[in-house]
Amino acid sequence: MSVARCPASGGELIQGWILGSEKLVSCPIDWYSTVEVREGVPLVNERPLARAMVNTLLARWDYPPTLSQTLRIEIDSTIPVAKGMASSTADIAATAVATAHHLGHSLSESELAALCVSLEPTDSTLFHALTLFDHHHAQTQIACAPAPHFDLLVLESPVQLRTADYHRLPRRTALEANAGVLQQAWDKVQTACTGNNPSLLGEAATLSAVASQTLLPKPGFTALLSLVERCGLYGLTVAHSGSVVGLMLDRRYHDVDYLHWALAQRDLAAHWPQRHLLASVNGGVQASA
Repeated sequence: MSVARCPASGGELIQGWILGSEKLVSCPIDWYSTVEVREGVPLVNERPLARAMVNTLLARWDYPPTLSQTLRIEIDSTIPVAKGMASSTADIAATAVATAHHLGHSLSESELAALCVSLEPTDSTLFHALTLFDHHHAQTQIACAPAPHFDLLVLESPVQLRTADYHRLPRRTALEANAGVLQQAWDKVQTACTGNNPSLLGEAATLSAVASQTLLPKPGFTALLSLVERCGLYGLTVAHSGSVVGLMLDRRYHDVDYLHWALAQRDLAAHWPQRHLLASVNGGVQASA
């Protein structure tokens, strides 16, 4: 038996046309999918992509396909699904690492990334460091210096959007139109990490969030930007292919209770009925035997 876990993402810090194609930097937070792989009968209601990952690994290492039916996958996750929080990436990345360990193998982060994108567009939460990632092909993997710490008040919408549906939208023209803004945002991300500057990281995320409004607009966005400015928050993240928004802050200095009150006063609570205060974390899949 082996166990592994991978964090969710509070939307993306940045996503858009960067260095010649669409790329992203995810925002890993303290909310995990934990996967156990052991000998046993497969669950009837298991998640199909998790089983697909197991089968991919068995083929990679020349195991007989029949071995798959002797492996049980159990996923413990409360990460909201189809909201843009990297729930699927967390599931399949943790499944890959748990399966590898159970079979006596190991996977580098680059190998893991390639495996995950072979199944679906993938978030960069599987990397230990904040990483600019080509989430379609895994050809670009540029790690940043250690990221500054911040907290994220995740605003969860009831709206669901499958990542695959988002990627079927005609997006290239709008993405390329914002390439200059996204280059600025990527530069700010790198400088924020080398300088341990959460405010600059928030500026980068906000630039990307504003650009994203032309593709997948979030309701009440102008009011949220006003709240960020009025309360002196670091910035905000959005799920560029989902529905969540995150307010970047430091719970030691910013008044979270006031934010909850202000969201209710501005009738934004109807759009974001569930809110979760979470800490930013290092990404990467953590394994245990």
